[in-house]
Amino acid sequence: MNEIQIKERAKEIMNQQMGNLIMAFIIYGLVSSGISTLTFGMAWIFIYGPLSLGAANILLKADKGESFAFEEVLSGFRDFGKALLAGVLTSLYIFLWSLLLFIPGIVAALSYSMTFFIMSENPQLSAEQAIEASKRMMVGHKTELFSLIISFIGWWILCIISMGIAAIYVAPYFHCSLTVFYQNLKYTQK
Repeated sequence: MNEIQIKERAKEIMNQQMGNLIMAFIIYGLVSSGISTLTFGMAWIFIYGPLSLGAANILLKADKGESFAFEEVLSGFRDFGKALLAGVLTSLYIFLWSLLLFIPGIVAALSYSMTFFIMSENPQLSAEQAIEASKRMMVGHKTELFSLIISFIGWWILCIISMGIAAIYVAPYFHCSLTVFYQNLKYTQK
């Protein structure tokens, strides 16, 4: 699938599950920003992994046309230890690569970007195995993902201009696009 097809499929997913996706990402944003604000950003590392795993869980369900409750965005906390470790390790690796220069940090972030989707679909994998699987999956595809992410710049500018109000739609749309990218990549590698 090309970028346009990915975005079209993401819009289809959004249309099917609009209310639940919007509510899930409002919860995601409130929990993330609330805890970060209360702890001056220090507790963010403890919630990043579980929230990301929960988001991956609902996004994959939405992509398959399965129903879900919006509060399932918190489902990653059920596997707190593994989700925490995946979040800490990916953040640490990205930080360490970023010390070299900005570009290696971006490349690392793209390499680890599929970790939580992989963990969601393969709960038997350890955090380290999911990270390694993401790195293997993204070999030769980081530029495609970077291009998809960059294509949302106009949307994110709109979020800034609207003082965050547009993010109610843009965040789930962006994440649905990442989910479609993951599913497409997974099926093309089989």
